[in-house]
Amino acid sequence: MLLETMYAMRLKLSGRLWGPILAGVALVLLAACGDQPHPAPRDTASLAPYVASPEMIVEEMLRLADVDKDDVVYDLGSGDGRIVIMAAEIHGARGIGFELDGDLVRRSTESARRAGVAHLVEFRQKDVLTVDLSPATVVTIYLGQEANLKLRPALRTQLRPGAVVISHDFDMGDWRPEAVRQLLDESGMVRTLYVWRIAARQAGETP
Repeated sequence: MLLETMYAMRLKLSGRLWGPILAGVALVLLAACGDQPHPAPRDTASLAPYVASPEMIVEEMLRLADVDKDDVVYDLGSGDGRIVIMAAEIHGARGIGFELDGDLVRRSTESARRAGVAHLVEFRQKDVLTVDLSPATVVTIYLGQEANLKLRPALRTQLRPGAVVISHDFDMGDWRPEAVRQLLDESGMVRTLYVWRIAARQAGETP
């Protein structure tokens, strides 16, 4: 009985000693964690998270659109700017990237300067749903199904006949593409490209 009592007292004492120590350690860890950078919260107006298209996919998108120096390429959700930069570097095309994230817009502008194509391309911090698409001859998109469906009416009504729309991995519902191309990227992932060419609208046609 005496031994049991002594053991119980030892446990109580141990708990009293370790309790404040553990609490102090926890506070130190929490303070240290507070100094660590956290991912920026996603803007509520954003249509999709930023995921870059691999360069080989970008090259195929530009090839399918038959981009040349006379084209004006609009990239909706331009991320790091690689699509319009590569369109300018490879094909001499002019382009504008529209992106909601200000940091990505600044990075893209600097990348264009380093690539020597700042005279051909620009980047604007803008909600893609508010963009006037009429000057574009080629529109590239890598957003998502919901975003594509939101953009579809503007694409079909604002773009001129003959303009090309290319979407990476997501279709436009019952708007049938002119072509669908599947290919493997460097990691072995299957990528799908959908191509539409804007036709003259018929009277009473729904966008």
